[in-house]
Amino acid sequence: MPANLPPQYFEKEKELKTARTTEDKIAIMEELLSIIPKHKGTEKLQALYKTKIAKLRSQSQKKIATARHGPSFYIDRAGAGQIVFVGPPNTGKSSLIKALTNAIPEIGNYPFTTHSPSPAMMKYENIQIQLVDLPPITPDYLEPWQAELIKSADSVLAVMDLGSQDAAKDFQVLTGKLKERHIELVPASTEISPDKKSFWKRSLVAANKNDMPDAELNLLLLKDVLDTDFEVFPVSALQEKGLDKLKRRFFSVLNVVRVYSKMPGKKAEKSDPFIFRKGETLMDMAKTVHKDFAQKLKFARIWGTEKYQGQKVNHDYILQDEDIIELHI
Repeated sequence: MPANLPPQYFEKEKELKTARTTEDKIAIMEELLSIIPKHKGTEKLQALYKTKIAKLRSQSQKKIATARHGPSFYIDRAGAGQIVFVGPPNTGKSSLIKALTNAIPEIGNYPFTTHSPSPAMMKYENIQIQLVDLPPITPDYLEPWQAELIKSADSVLAVMDLGSQDAAKDFQVLTGKLKERHIELVPASTEISPDKKSFWKRSLVAANKNDMPDAELNLLLLKDVLDTDFEVFPVSALQEKGLDKLKRRFFSVLNVVRVYSKMPGKKAEKSDPFIFRKGETLMDMAKTVHKDFAQKLKFARIWGTEKYQGQKVNHDYILQDEDIIELHI
């Protein structure tokens, strides 16, 4: 028996594909259940969503229960990717988060102002990137939950203080402490093999407070201890200098592409792109849009840079940033 799903269902289902938090996913699935017509042809679909909602709620409760046994934190991914900020005390991580986003974190001129992970969303063109401020890391302080958040992040920004003559030494202490937890910061250009026993994290370095006296000398000393492939971005959170270049690099280090879908004869909606990992294909997009497309897809037409406008592409086409794709079944 056909499901005969109304148009509102497909609009709401599209929101589910881009939902990041557990709470958002549950809320959207509950709305979908209220939209789905109640008849024999939709019984399996209703059961599927009820099972998914129950599973998400169970997982959420487990996270809460785990937190009761000791300090522990979990940050739901949001946006196009997650970048965690690490560094020693008073490097200006929170100030940098504030300058890059609309967040208002607690900021102070004393160590350990940040006590728990603090996520914020940074707008880059037509997407959002999640930045997570972590408590400072010292020779004596790196909580297990901090290490787990760093391991699960897409990338790392090490924030160093150019107002300090110890910036170079502080970086060595930071990386040494992370290695104790089998985490190694590597240049963003590094190809990481999946068989690595330690957690190699593709990283950038923000040299903050470049408006301070002796910043130029301290920057040279910092670069002297870094692998030559590390990318260093001199910035000033206070004066909001050097941030645009850092934002652009955040996007590229995530290794993602933005893809827009369009209906035949209509314009593409570019305010809410699909996000895919570099290397994913047209079939990955078809599966994300709707299972029917994945099963019945014949071909697609594509618009984008350096392409014939509206040219046909096959199932194995590798998605490129800002492709506009029209799926045909």
